[in-house]
Amino acid sequence: MTQSSQPAQRRRFIQSAAAATAGVGAMAVPMVSKAQTTAFRFQSTWPAKDIFHEYANDFAKKVNDMAGGRLKIEVLPSGSVVPAFQLLDAVNKGTLDGGHGVVAYHYGKSNALALWGSGPAYGMDPNMVLAWHYYGGGKAILDEIYKTLNIDVVSFLYGPMPTQPLGWFKKPVSKVDDMKGLKFRTVGLAVDVFKELGTAVNPLPGGEIVPALDRGLIDAAEFNNATSDRILGFPDVVKNCMLQSFHQSGEQFEILFNKGKYDALPAELKAIIDYSVQAASADMSWKAIQRNSQDYIELKTKDKVNFYKTPDPILRAQLAAWDKVTSAKSAESPIFKKVMDSQKDFAKRAGQWQNDYMVDFKMAWNHYFRAPAKKA
Repeated sequence: MTQSSQPAQRRRFIQSAAAATAGVGAMAVPMVSKAQTTAFRFQSTWPAKDIFHEYANDFAKKVNDMAGGRLKIEVLPSGSVVPAFQLLDAVNKGTLDGGHGVVAYHYGKSNALALWGSGPAYGMDPNMVLAWHYYGGGKAILDEIYKTLNIDVVSFLYGPMPTQPLGWFKKPVSKVDDMKGLKFRTVGLAVDVFKELGTAVNPLPGGEIVPALDRGLIDAAEFNNATSDRILGFPDVVKNCMLQSFHQSGEQFEILFNKGKYDALPAELKAIIDYSVQAASADMSWKAIQRNSQDYIELKTKDKVNFYKTPDPILRAQLAAWDKVTSAKSAESPIFKKVMDSQKDFAKRAGQWQNDYMVDFKMAWNHYFRAPAKKA
């Protein structure tokens, strides 16, 4: 072999080895990928057009992107497989691999479940309720409740919702007596609270509220936020919205997995789900501020909606009604009392810290944007 032929021979050897390696890789990678790919079918409890369904898809996209094809979550809108209020059963039985909703929708199985969303939560805002859930003992109690109900699911709470309005009314309310006799839509323990205020409650799922208002089947209703309410068509049938309420001032979303399907996943995919929940929680809260504030302006300017602050006497009446309802249910149910006691212990400490430390941001906003009152 001549010296000049050696480089050429080495080049041919390297090229042949590279081609062989590429061939092995081309055959092996799809086989490994196919063996490890898992598809999960989810359903949300929200209509396809609602921003809440968008939040469900946002979570799924984070999982899908980070999983690199090894796990793919497809999210269907409410009613695609089961009605909204049947989501928990469908995930438990494996009819669905998972879902996106709120814990209060499971109120019919255990009224203690509605405490993750309904009511004033001892003055905690929605992010503080999530803090209680993950660091104050709430998650362990929720798991306990599901176990006693023979519900075999893995639950992740996330996404602190802004305080929800009192609702949409054909006529604005100015005093507690105005609530009496109204046919009103709400869900969870808010049902009991509004009954205490004298309303006739109908716990309709989100997609059925506006048609019921339009047909006169109900006189008033609450759902959630400026964006959802606008998308669902509330301003098309009612022009009065009462802002601020304690009936659902600390709610959050729930992401469910069938436990058998979840447990079968490798550890790294479970970690991706866990961190996707945390990322989606932050992303959802940021998006809510952007979209809700935009739609609030649109509701006032384009849809000509009249907004009113809920009078303080109605807010105080809600608190009194909440105390009466929860006292009775705590006496009937040890698990209900256990949730209430756990929330109270956490809220007393965390609430004092937040109230003492946080500045009044409204003061600063008024300083820059609120026009001074004209002198008489």
